[in-house]
Amino acid sequence: MRIVATDGSALGNPGPTGWGWVDQVSEECGSGSLARGTNNIGELLAVRQALRHLGPEVDVLIRADSQYAIKVITTWAPSWRRRGWRKGDGKRPENLELIRGILELVESRTGRTDFEWVRGHAGDVHNERADALAVGAAQRAQAGQADFPDVAAMLAGDAGSQSGDQAGATHQQAEADTLF
Repeated sequence: MRIVATDGSALGNPGPTGWGWVDQVSEECGSGSLARGTNNIGELLAVRQALRHLGPEVDVLIRADSQYAIKVITTWAPSWRRRGWRKGDGKRPENLELIRGILELVESRTGRTDFEWVRGHAGDVHNERADALAVGAAQRAQAGQADFPDVAAMLAGDAGSQSGDQAGATHQQAEADTLF
């Protein structure tokens, strides 16, 4: 089983947004950014991009410090779908297209997909590395070097590709290694 730490970051909420993920087994990692998004979008994109990178047949444990991301994927989204993609109050959930895509991705996997919450900023080395990647990506977006303007553009732009992460995982690995 692969164990992957994920994290998201937003400088302002909304604001420049980044995500990062680190595979604790292979030490592969990835990150990316939006010119404008929220911390929750960053958290969800970290999970999405890690799963897309690993492929559908790999058993994976996603370790995230976002209870929101974990609950959306494991509990809330299946319930919302049963109600026609409506929450208990009848409103549409925020980030719906992203959430639907992640749920479809998880359900189409042949490998097992599990989630575990980890306390953020508590010394977990892989969570800290994922956080550093996410913050670095958000800072690049803040400096005008975002990979995508927003989540809609990202979803449209990478629909046919394997990954919407910044190209060059080796560069990202080197960047993460210099932080720890």
